[in-house]
Amino acid sequence: MAGAYKTGKYRNIFKEYGYPEEEIQKRVEDTFNTIFYGNDDERFYHEAGDDMGYMEDTGNHDVRTEGMSYGMMVCVQLDKKAEFDRLWKWVRTYMYIEDGPAKNYFAWSCQTNGKRNADGPAPDGEEYFAMALFFASKRWGDGDGIFCYSKEAQNILRECVHKGEPGHSGEPMWEPSNKLIKFVTNMDFSDPSYHLPHFYELFAQRAYEEDRDFWKEAAAASRAYLHSACHEKTGLSAEYADYDGKPHTGHQEIFGRHDWYYSDAYRTIANIAMDHLWFDADPWQIKTAERLQKFYCEDQKDNWDGVFLIDGTPLDEKALHPVAIIAVNAEASLAADGKYAKQCVEKFWNTPLRTGDRRYYDNFLYMFAMLALSGNYRIY
Repeated sequence: MAGAYKTGKYRNIFKEYGYPEEEIQKRVEDTFNTIFYGNDDERFYHEAGDDMGYMEDTGNHDVRTEGMSYGMMVCVQLDKKAEFDRLWKWVRTYMYIEDGPAKNYFAWSCQTNGKRNADGPAPDGEEYFAMALFFASKRWGDGDGIFCYSKEAQNILRECVHKGEPGHSGEPMWEPSNKLIKFVTNMDFSDPSYHLPHFYELFAQRAYEEDRDFWKEAAAASRAYLHSACHEKTGLSAEYADYDGKPHTGHQEIFGRHDWYYSDAYRTIANIAMDHLWFDADPWQIKTAERLQKFYCEDQKDNWDGVFLIDGTPLDEKALHPVAIIAVNAEASLAADGKYAKQCVEKFWNTPLRTGDRRYYDNFLYMFAMLALSGNYRIY
């Protein structure tokens, strides 16, 4: 099967497995409405004043570039321009860094009133901002100022690539020597779940012309990197990994432990599945998705909320985001052709959104899986 970029066709996995179309679309809409407009124990979108809004990380009670960029991507996929523009204006008002080494990046964490908790960025926010803005430009057209979406996206990507060069102070978000995204700009290791080759393929067409070759090389570099970062038997990846793909064991005194398959890492298989859906560029992705589903459905069928080393060794911990695991295991079915694909999708369909303090991360991954599996996570 050729990727959706060439065919224009997006699989509706739910429909393939027999769910009625009306019911599928209702689930997508209900998921959005719960996250954005549900009760106080459900939603985490909040309007701010007449023309802004933010997504609250309900576990940490802050606003992060991760969540704001995710919210923008959800909105552009579902044609929710009013909410998209509210989120983007909040980002540009409170998160945009106007001077210093991180100039033109976005502060990765703010309080809900807009006061900054951080002076620097997190690269996953910038890459999602750029892609969401490019899609907004295609769906709705460019406006004025900060709502000239395509220009804003191009400017973000220019900073990510060229910082550190003459005339560009600060640190780039991609390591120039290997074209791999960094975990943070001033450290020399990566986060496998930040790797979005399906975005970089599109950046290679939409970024400023002088940057396009870089993004084409970055897409190839990320696909190759994921081969090293995902375990050959389980398909699991670490939260943080060195440039050779091995789990990163350093910096625990700063960040804590991240050499295991835990919260951040769940996104990796979802990203692999999306790259397969959009571009179908790497047959390895199919086998990796199947290995991960086998690991959960066969090897750990009663331990989906466990925590593991990437070789599958169980640890004496419980997952902080168990609903996220169910969501990404289902999203893997966009790539997996094995016998567990349907089982993972059914488990997800029968799982409700999470409520309570930790719902933010789980429910964002739930929303993305719902979009992807219903054929509603598209290139614009």
